[in-house]
Amino acid sequence: MSTFEKAAEVRQLSSHTYAADFPEDWCIGSVPHGGYITAVFLRVARTHFATTLRAQSQPHPLTCHLEFLRRTQVGPATFTVADVKLGRQTSVIHATLRQQGRDEVVGYVGHTDLRRETGISLPTAWALQPPAVPVGEGSLARLKAGEEEEDEGWAELEKMPFAEFRKASNRVRFFFPRRGQLAKGLTDEWMCLRSGERWTNDSIGFAMDMWPQIIETYSPEGDPYEIEKRGNERPSLGSMWYPTLLLNLDIKKVLPEEGVDFLFQRIQAKRIQNGRFDLESILMDEEGDIIALSHHVVFAVSAARNLAKRSDGSRQSKM
Repeated sequence: MSTFEKAAEVRQLSSHTYAADFPEDWCIGSVPHGGYITAVFLRVARTHFATTLRAQSQPHPLTCHLEFLRRTQVGPATFTVADVKLGRQTSVIHATLRQQGRDEVVGYVGHTDLRRETGISLPTAWALQPPAVPVGEGSLARLKAGEEEEDEGWAELEKMPFAEFRKASNRVRFFFPRRGQLAKGLTDEWMCLRSGERWTNDSIGFAMDMWPQIIETYSPEGDPYEIEKRGNERPSLGSMWYPTLLLNLDIKKVLPEEGVDFLFQRIQAKRIQNGRFDLESILMDEEGDIIALSHHVVFAVSAARNLAKRSDGSRQSKM
C-alpha cells in the first residue's frame, strides 16, 4: 500500500517535462482516481514553479481546471507543461498528461503567493445551510484514535461500499453524521488519510474528489453509507462508475507547510439527470475557514465501462 507522498511523486525530465507513475492502489477499478490525478497535476505545477519558474516566487496553487479526455491507466505517465501567462500577481501554466501516445487529461493551473496577497477584504453573510452537525472539542482526535463513543454527532464508517472496486477510497478514513446525512443530495464528512500523513496543498485535489457516491444514497434500501450498515450493504443500483469529465478548483487558503490531520467537506448535487450530474464541494478546516471550492461535471455509468478494453488511441473518446 503506497503512501500519498510516494504515489504522487513526480520527476523532472526537462525544464517543461515531468514523469509520474500511477499505482494500482489509487484506482477506481482499472482507472487511477480522478482526485488523485488532480493531486499529481498540482504536484507537477508546484515542482514547475519551484524550479523552472522559481523567479516568479509564486509557490501556491490558486486555481485548477482539468478536462478528463480519456481513461488514465496504471503505470508511467508524462506531463508536458507550457507557460501560458507569467504575471506579477499570478501565473498560469497549461499541462497535458500523456500515456502510451494519448493525451488523456489536459488542464490549466494558476499559481500565486497566497501569503503576500493584499487588497480589499469584506465579510459576507454566507454560511453552510443547513448547518453541519457540530463536532465536540477534541472529538476529532478521539475519533481518529477509535474512541467513537466520545462524540454524539459523528462516527467512522470503517469500510466504504464496493471498497474492493474503489480501491482509492481505502486511502481515507471517513467520519459521517451518526444519525445520517442532513438532506438528500447532500453529504457531510470529516476525513483524514489512513496512512497517518497529513493533508497538504498537494493533496487538496484528492480530498475534493473523495466522498460517498450521492446517487447511491437514493437506493430503495436506504443510504448504504449510514454508520450502522458498516459499508456492507450493496446498493440495488449495482456496481457503478462515476467518471469526472471536468473539474474546477478554487483555492482560498493555504494550508500550513506541516499540513493538517482533518478536513471537513460538504458535497451537494443540484441536478441528477440522464446519467449526468454536477457536484459542488466545499472544503473547510477545523476552524471553519474555507480552504477550497470545487465543481465537477460527472457521468454515472456501469462499472463495466471502467474495465472495458482500451482503444488504440485512434478513437477520439474518453470512454
